[in-house]
Amino acid sequence: MNPSASGWIKKLLKELSNTALWDQTDYNTFYDSLRESGFIYGSNVQVVNNYIVYSGLTEEEICKVNFLLALNYIYQENSSSTDDFVESVINFYTEINAYSTSIFSEVLGGKKTSALLEKIVHKRIQIDDNLIDRSFNYFITNALLFTDILAYKAYLQTQEISEKHIQHLESAIETIVSKVLNSKAKKTEYDNSLIKLVEQSIRYKSHKTLNFQEALEFINTDLEKYYIMDIASMATWGDLKIDDNEKNLLLKLGGNLNLEEQRITNSINFIEKFYSNNKDKIALLSSQNIVKTFYSNSSKMVTKLISRNSKRLQKELSESKELMVLLSKSTVRDLNEKEQKKVQSQLLDIFKSIPSLAIFLLPGGALLLPLVIKFIPKLLPSSFDDNRIED
Repeated sequence: MNPSASGWIKKLLKELSNTALWDQTDYNTFYDSLRESGFIYGSNVQVVNNYIVYSGLTEEEICKVNFLLALNYIYQENSSSTDDFVESVINFYTEINAYSTSIFSEVLGGKKTSALLEKIVHKRIQIDDNLIDRSFNYFITNALLFTDILAYKAYLQTQEISEKHIQHLESAIETIVSKVLNSKAKKTEYDNSLIKLVEQSIRYKSHKTLNFQEALEFINTDLEKYYIMDIASMATWGDLKIDDNEKNLLLKLGGNLNLEEQRITNSINFIEKFYSNNKDKIALLSSQNIVKTFYSNSSKMVTKLISRNSKRLQKELSESKELMVLLSKSTVRDLNEKEQKKVQSQLLDIFKSIPSLAIFLLPGGALLLPLVIKFIPKLLPSSFDDNRIED
């Protein structure tokens, strides 16, 4: 299954009809399994409950699958209408879009099919066209995806909801996280940056700013409380530790949310365990150099694009004789400036003929070309690189 190609939702739903995932699953187990997959934190390291095990999925693709599986659970537990799952989710996004312009305006209005739902899911998870902002904001923006799950649950229970519901929920998250970070005795530059990043990542902007007490009053269900507690723990742990003062702040927040002490402690301890266990899979919540972060995330994307288009790319390269000569020279010496420009120009011409590589043609896409060049030797005949050692 390829969540970046059309038809993936229909295929996933067929799998669910054959092999159930959520049978006899209570809300606590549902939430904890999402947290273990990284969905709650916006850092998806696996498909929930390892329902799909495939090493070729990117983090964004895993996020899409987890998002749909979470919506599917909420539908199973709360739907009382005759609408099927796909139609129900589309109706939900249509409802919250009804009274104002939203991020889904350009895709809503078509037939209520799985193809339309794929566009909605992509639009919700997609960050923006600026490649550097995209890699920097990714984890925070997708850590807010669970707000849609909570809002969808409320929609199914009442068959009506407005965009203001999600606005208030996100505003409550923003207020509570900012309160916890601002309450630190000594705020770091990271803390101030994270507060701004949370504010900028809110998708459903509200004109009303909630105070701390109003935010607490808006958080009513157990799922909302668990989520707020985990997001606050994630934000506090961003400097790779939770000291005694920060722990006391989180314990106080848990008390304000009327959570049991065991649940509060579990939230505080789990964030450290999650990032320690998955440190090789995800970018930690730390103040990294933005260019380093950009290339780290972009390298994953380029690897996926090259691997999925290797045969087509190899064919196009073989038909470009001048480019092949220049690339062969690059395996034994550095190209001069004129040769480098020729390689760049001819590679971009090749990318025009392969639709899925169109990302390189976008403004700023040429920044990724050095990453492509890194993979080129693997696509060339071995005679061009006698010293190559196969992986």
